[in-house]
Amino acid sequence: METKNTRPIFGYALATITIFFWGITFICTKSLLNDFSALEILFVRFLAAYIGLWIIRPKRQRIEPRDNILFVLAGLSGVVLYQFTENMAINFTNASNVSIIVSICPLFTAIIAQYFLKENHLTLWFLLGFIISIFGVALVCFNGKMELELNPKGDLLALFAGICWGFYSLFVSLINRKNYDPICATRRVFFYAVLFMLPLMAAGYALSHGRTPDQAQSDMVASMFVSLDKAINAARFSKPLNWFNLLFLGYIASGFCFSAWNKTCEILGTVKVTCGIYLIPVVTIIFAFFTLGEKITWLGGIGAVLTIIGLFISEKKTKQQSYDIIKDSKEE
Repeated sequence: METKNTRPIFGYALATITIFFWGITFICTKSLLNDFSALEILFVRFLAAYIGLWIIRPKRQRIEPRDNILFVLAGLSGVVLYQFTENMAINFTNASNVSIIVSICPLFTAIIAQYFLKENHLTLWFLLGFIISIFGVALVCFNGKMELELNPKGDLLALFAGICWGFYSLFVSLINRKNYDPICATRRVFFYAVLFMLPLMAAGYALSHGRTPDQAQSDMVASMFVSLDKAINAARFSKPLNWFNLLFLGYIASGFCFSAWNKTCEILGTVKVTCGIYLIPVVTIIFAFFTLGEKITWLGGIGAVLTIIGLFISEKKTKQQSYDIIKDSKEE
């Protein structure tokens, strides 16, 4: 049974599991991109997640009509814009750039939370921890490769993705204040996200009509390629590995992880939890070492340690914050 003392432990456990699974998603997506476009992966992933959450929690929850705007904005910012622009960015720049830039999410989350929710997070400790963690993330992402190729289009897309996640965190915080069931709330977010994807899928099909995936690789259509060709779909859906990756991304990385993340934000606070995003590239590098045989250099090892140190530093409270926490607990 969840008590006041075990509640934070439960929150950290959920955050740890979620970050671990999200770190694996890069491996799954990398494999799927050989047969599917970024848009196709996104649509199948979240449609499967939406159906899966109905199976897990086959009940409706009454939502205040005016709260629907929060679910709409969460679906648009955290699923469609964040996920799609992040995947698109990799088509225009290298993965190291994208990982480093997107890892700035916690700073955007802190700024947005401070401005809209009047939460005081931008302390000197937070900024110091952020600088150390982002430097560690950079070392992990480069992992021995010291060449940084700047591409304005891809880098700006990655930056935009990070900002979108900051706003998603804001909307999740506001939804959590309504005390809705986490699974039902996440399912509603996915519902609106899938609705937003339908016009994109239609546009992608129109752009891809008459082309093969190989022909689309040479232009911008690659990210939005959508095929209904029976032969193409029979070939790619006949591979067990594709099914495993799609189901993992849909049911585990999306359905379970988004629900767990929203619950964790409710328990521990959005800004504190979002700092854990720094660890996702670390998980990816380690998991890729065991599954893909990719080497971990001494530079990557140092980066992983710095990332964790930066996380602890960013969590350090000022005297005023500690006083406020004690005061709030006494008032409760």
